[in-house]
Amino acid sequence: MLALLGLLTILVLLAAIMSGRVSPLVALIVVPTVASFAGGFGAQTGKFITTGVQSLAPVVGMFVFAILFFGIVTDAGMFDPAIDRILRAVGTHPTWIVVGTFVLASLVHLDGSGAVTFLVTVPALLPLYERLGMDRRVLAAATALGAGVMNVLPWGGPTLRAAGALKMPVAVLYRPLVPVQLCGMLFALGLCWWLGQRETRRLVERGGTAGREVSVARTLTESERVLRRPGRFWINVALTVAVLTLMIASALPPVAMFMLGTAAALLINYPSVAMQRERVDAHARGALMMASILLAAGAFTGILQGTGMIAAMASSAVAYVPRGAAVHVPLALGIVSMPLSLLFDPDSFYFGVLPVVVETTRMLGVAPTAVAHGALMGQMTVGFPVSPLTPSTFLLVGLTGVELGAHQRFSIPLLWATSLAMVLAAVLLGVIAA
Repeated sequence: MLALLGLLTILVLLAAIMSGRVSPLVALIVVPTVASFAGGFGAQTGKFITTGVQSLAPVVGMFVFAILFFGIVTDAGMFDPAIDRILRAVGTHPTWIVVGTFVLASLVHLDGSGAVTFLVTVPALLPLYERLGMDRRVLAAATALGAGVMNVLPWGGPTLRAAGALKMPVAVLYRPLVPVQLCGMLFALGLCWWLGQRETRRLVERGGTAGREVSVARTLTESERVLRRPGRFWINVALTVAVLTLMIASALPPVAMFMLGTAAALLINYPSVAMQRERVDAHARGALMMASILLAAGAFTGILQGTGMIAAMASSAVAYVPRGAAVHVPLALGIVSMPLSLLFDPDSFYFGVLPVVVETTRMLGVAPTAVAHGALMGQMTVGFPVSPLTPSTFLLVGLTGVELGAHQRFSIPLLWATSLAMVLAAVLLGVIAA
């Protein structure tokens, strides 16, 4: 009963968000709360919400101050030279712009952090997309593809969790996936090229031009010129590099690094108290909206975990695996691994579902690594940038200005296709048995 209630809760949530009839904020709060009361948990619902919100508090703090920090250095003009160089490198051809977006996101995601990838990639490229009239959904999708495929790296969250859950060295688990991941990157790169070609045709049909021979002149409004601080460009670059480097090195928690970075950016670029207040006010709306959605996501996961719905769904799912089909579990898991990112958060899946599936299939002669490899084809790797269970998804849609439902409808087919291409590569390379 609890497993069915959990499944219905997630399905109703996804339907509500993807339909566009209910905002993610409302859906994330109302749907699980109603489910909790329907399950008989009553007043305990408040405790579940509090626990979930508390667990996300550091993440919320990081996102709020990250939005403020990158907003301030953008106002100061730190990304202007990068945008100009990208324009010179790719011209105004959407194909190369989308491919460049994928490449940049892939490179930035070498640190394994989706939040950092989105915070670096989107602010740098969004002005270019806006200037050319390109679809923001393409920006979100290309960034998601780059981050998703790269999230298979051994220091990425899913691979680390899988290795920890199975108590095996992460290098042993990851090594067979190297050629599979390379195949996934090539396939995703091809998808980005196709998206760029489609954008080119769309822009041309609208009467625009989309070729390398066109030169785009950067023009700033008077208000933008007032905010620019070209003389402090290298100081802002050094500050940004220091904040990101120290954060990646875990010298200080991310929330602390961005709080300090925001304070430093304000003092360096806008020493006047009045201008500091204006810059914070200018980005407060985006920061507040992001914080509210993240806190609502904390309430959602807190209720599902506190009521035991996620654990019940995990137990019920593996109970229906026929004994004779055990050898095909890795392949089947690989095929559905990307959509499973919409149902299970990484901790619940890799520490709850995966060990049970592995133990069940191990008794029937299936290697534990094969099951883990199947899961890593998409579960919170390729699938994490569209999952409502990961805060970074809301960061991506918030930065690009795309509604979550619109992002999911546009990106899920692309990400699932990439995941299936990786599954096919894994089968052909002998990593997963057919």
